Amino acid sequence: MFKKILIANRGEIACRVMRTCKRMGIKTVAVYSDADAGSLHVEMADEAVRIGPPPAAESYLQIDRIVEAAKKTGAEAIHPGYGFLSENARFAEALDKAGIVFIGPPSPAVKAMGDKIESKKLARKAGVNVIPGVDEPVADPDAAIKIAREIGYPVMIKAAAGGGGKGMRVAATDDEVKSGLRSATNEAKSSFGDSRVFIEKFVEEPRHIEIQVFGDKHGNTVYLGERECSIQRRHQKVIEEAPSPFLDEKTRKAMGEQAVALAKAVNYASAGTVEFVVGKGRNFYFLEMNTRLQVEHPVTELVTGLDLVELMIRVAYGEKLGFTQADVKLNGWAMESRLYAEDPYRNFLPSTGRLVRYRQPKTGDRVRIDTGVREGDQISIYYDPMIAKLATWGKDRAAAIAQMRDALDSYVVRGISHNVPFLSAIMADKKFQGGTFTTGFIAENYPGGFQGAALEQEDDARLLAVAGAVHRRAVERDAGISGQLRGHEATPGTDWVARFNGADHALTITPTNGGYEVDDGASKRRVESDWRPGQLLFHGKIDGHELVVQVDRAGAGYRLSQGGATRNVLVMTPRTAELAKHMPEKVAPDMSRFLLAPMPGLLVSVAVKTGQDVKAGEELAVVEAMKMENVLRAERDGKVKKVHVAPKDSLAVDQVILEFE
Repeated sequence: MFKKILIANRGEIACRVMRTCKRMGIKTVAVYSDADAGSLHVEMADEAVRIGPPPAAESYLQIDRIVEAAKKTGAEAIHPGYGFLSENARFAEALDKAGIVFIGPPSPAVKAMGDKIESKKLARKAGVNVIPGVDEPVADPDAAIKIAREIGYPVMIKAAAGGGGKGMRVAATDDEVKSGLRSATNEAKSSFGDSRVFIEKFVEEPRHIEIQVFGDKHGNTVYLGERECSIQRRHQKVIEEAPSPFLDEKTRKAMGEQAVALAKAVNYASAGTVEFVVGKGRNFYFLEMNTRLQVEHPVTELVTGLDLVELMIRVAYGEKLGFTQADVKLNGWAMESRLYAEDPYRNFLPSTGRLVRYRQPKTGDRVRIDTGVREGDQISIYYDPMIAKLATWGKDRAAAIAQMRDALDSYVVRGISHNVPFLSAIMADKKFQGGTFTTGFIAENYPGGFQGAALEQEDDARLLAVAGAVHRRAVERDAGISGQLRGHEATPGTDWVARFNGADHALTITPTNGGYEVDDGASKRRVESDWRPGQLLFHGKIDGHELVVQVDRAGAGYRLSQGGATRNVLVMTPRTAELAKHMPEKVAPDMSRFLLAPMPGLLVSVAVKTGQDVKAGEELAVVEAMKMENVLRAERDGKVKKVHVAPKDSLAVDQVILEFE
C-alpha cells in the first residue's frame, strides 16, 4: 500500500480524504495557498507545502507546483478531491509522466469523459440515452442563437470542461442566450481554464438523478445505486439523497446498467458518476460523466457501508474490488444538506468574513459532518462558499428527514450569513417530504426569494413560550443568588408583555419544578430546560414535546430561530410595554438612488456610463464572488448620475457602485 499521499485540494474534501488515509496508516501531504496557510486541512496533514497566492489559478490550478510538491515530499500518489484539477486530463498525464500515481481513472478516460462534448459522443456509441443537442462548442452569439432555435427553447448552455454548477445557464429567449453565453464562457474560463461551452435541450419538469459507478484495473465495474440531486439553485446542488424517491427498481437497474456500459467503454477505473436528467415518465437521458469523487458521495457511503475514498486508493494501488454487483445492497435512507456561506434573504448572495461562532451538531451513526473549517476561520472570496456537508441516515426517508431537521436546528454559525434557515425550510416543505419535486423546486417555491419558513400556529405559540421562559431565566440571573433584582427589594414578577409577530401578548410566567409555566391567555404551556443566559442553543421540552431553538440577543430582546423561521421578541414589564407604545419608530435611509454591491467581490464590468438612460431589467454591472458571476440589473427606469467605481476594483458589501438622478 502507498506510504504517503498528497491531496491536491483544500477545505472539507481534503480533510475527508485525510481521515481515510490516517485510518489506513497512510501519511498525508497538504498543499495550500496563502489564504489557507492556517486552515484545518493544513493542520491535519503530516506535511504541508505552499503552492502560491490566494487565487486558484495561481495556486491550486498550478500543475507544475503540485507535481513538484509531491516529488519534494516523496508522495507516491495524489488524490485530487473534486473541482480544481480533478477532471483535468493534463494533470493526470503530468502525473503519469512524473511516475506519480493518480488516484482516479486513467488519463484517457479523464480526457474522454471529462470533456462534456466528447462524453456525449461516447455515450451515444455505448448505447446510452443522450439528450438532444449539439456536440460542438460554440462561441459566437449569433451562432448560439441559431442553434438554440433549431433545438427549441428552453436550452442549456454548459461548460465543456465544467461541473459543480459553474459555467451553466438556462436560456428561454435570444437575449438570454447572448447574456448566458457570455457569463457561462467567463465562468468556465476562470473556474476550469477552458472557455468552451456547448448547447443542449433543457428538459422541462426534470429530475437530476445520478448513478455512482466504480471500476478496478482488472475489468470489474459495478454501480452503487443512485443519488437524487434535484434540489438545486443556479444549477448547483443544495440537497442530495440516496436512494431517489422517484425511481422504481426497473428504472434504477436500467440506469445503472447504462452507466456501467459507459464506464466499460472507456476502460474506467476508480470512482465515477454518470449523471442523468429524468423526465416525469421516468424516461432518462445522459447529461455528463464526472470522472472524480462527487461532493455528495457521503449519502452513498451511508446507505452502502462503503468508504469510496478507501476504494479509490486501493484501486489506484492495483487491488481488485472485493465485491460484485450482487453484493451491493442499499440499507435505509441518507440525506445531505450543503451549508453555504451565503445570505438566503438577499437572493443567496455570497457572504464572507470570520466564523465568530461555529458549533456542529453531535455526530454518530445517524449524523455525519464533512467540513474544513473551525471556529475563528475566515471565509474568503477566493473559493467555493461551502462551509460543511451535513448528512443524516434513517431507516426510511421520513426518519432521515426528521434527523436532518433536528441537526439543522442544532447547527450554530455566527459571523457570516448562511443558508441553514433555508435548508430547514426545505426539510419542512410538504412537497419535498412527499418526494414530488423537480429541479425547478427552489425557483417555483421561492419566486420572490427566501423570506423565512412559514410556521404552524402551534409552532409560533411554542416559540412565544420559549421566549417567556428565556427572559424569565435571564431576569433571575440578573437578580443574583439572593433572587432579588439589583437595587430593589422585590423578586421578578409573573406578569409580562411579549412583543411578538407584530403584536403584544400578555404572559404570566410562573416558576415550576425544572422550568416554567407560560400562560398566554389562550393556553398554558409547561417549559422545561436547563438553558442558561449566554447559551446559543435552547434544548428543552414544551408539554413533553422536545425541541431545539437558537437564541441570540437582539438589543433588549431576543432573536429565536427554529425550523427555518426567525422571530424577534421583546419581553417587557406591563409598564415598560405601555411606555414603549409612545416611542418613535426608526426610519431607514432611502438608498433607492444607489446601486450597492450586494456582496464582497471583484467588479468585472460596468455596462453603463454617466448620463446614460437605463430601463428596468437592463444590465448595470457584473460582480464576481466565490467563482460565480452575478449580473446586477436596474430595478426601474432611470438616469445614471455618477459611476463611483471601475472594473477590477475590489468591492465591500453595500459599497456604492453607481448613483441615479
